Amino acid sequence: AGLNALGAWLKCASLAPDRYPLTLAAQAVCAVAQVFILGLPSRIASVWFGPTEVSTACAVAVLGNQLGTAIGFLLPPVLVPNTPNDIDLMAHNISIMFYGTAIVSTLLFFLTGVVFEEKPKYPPSHSQAVLQTMPPEDYSYKQSIINLFRNIPFVLLLISYGIMTGAFYSVSTLLNQMIVTHYEGEEVNAGRIGLTLVVAGMVGSIICGLWLDYTKTYKQTTLIVYILSFIGLLVFTFTLDLGYLIVVFVTGGVLGFFMTGYLPLGFEFAVEITYPESEGTSSGLLNASAQIFGIVFTLVQGKLTTYYSPRAGNIFLCAWIFVGIILTALIKSDLRRHNVNSGIMNLDVKAVSGDS
Repeated sequence: AGLNALGAWLKCASLAPDRYPLTLAAQAVCAVAQVFILGLPSRIASVWFGPTEVSTACAVAVLGNQLGTAIGFLLPPVLVPNTPNDIDLMAHNISIMFYGTAIVSTLLFFLTGVVFEEKPKYPPSHSQAVLQTMPPEDYSYKQSIINLFRNIPFVLLLISYGIMTGAFYSVSTLLNQMIVTHYEGEEVNAGRIGLTLVVAGMVGSIICGLWLDYTKTYKQTTLIVYILSFIGLLVFTFTLDLGYLIVVFVTGGVLGFFMTGYLPLGFEFAVEITYPESEGTSSGLLNASAQIFGIVFTLVQGKLTTYYSPRAGNIFLCAWIFVGIILTALIKSDLRRHNVNSGIMNLDVKAVSGDS
């Protein structure tokens, strides 16, 4: 939170045409902060919530990130309209956006310092109780990384999660360019379509989290959502140039529902198949994979969109998502955390009934 606030204030200091490198450096500081923030949902959910709540809690935490993305789609086109003939007005509008972001980031920094706690007084689940009894000196981050890369199901999930989330990052980044290519002068509506995509994804995240807590069908749910995301991107791709913005709103919403709904699924699935490794470590690796794929996908899709068409760029992503479907289908599901909680609960029941 502190790094995020620092980056926001550095952007305010860069408000001059000759200070673009400082703006870029400020964005890099915020990007470093994002590495820590994005890995928090599964960690907070596991440490603070019980077995019947953990997936929903993770989904709600991921929802916060999506809400920020939604605001990022909606406000910039409104706060900074395209005024190429009045540079002074554009500079004034950018300053309003930068200072507003800095004030909000600083407020969140102080709130985090005041209310954020490391863990609850009592562990919320048997698996957390077991982990908390382990001496800290027994934990090795290096060994945890090695263990995770030796875990073949996790490696498959690492790649498939990177593909799906990287594709979402790429679509989000290039959405404005795709819309304006076919609907000239519709920058504000492009932002609204991005908002629709993310808000639908927020709903998808909550529904997926509730479903996981109810069924514990991690692999099946992840695979189904992956396939529906693939279908959604295909439909979005081949209806983008029909000339009807309302169709793009609908297809974008469906695409966002499944692609963003996948995010908490990946986090929770990783925790289940890697227990007792730290949730922060598995989530961090998933986010690193997503960032790597996101950079590559954005660069390649951007080139294809610029030199050919948005359809070419989206088909490129569809091909990769199809690969992700295959990798997800190959994952052998071993729900270790769930089995620990269920096993100890069964022992408790037998002890109460007198069955030794």
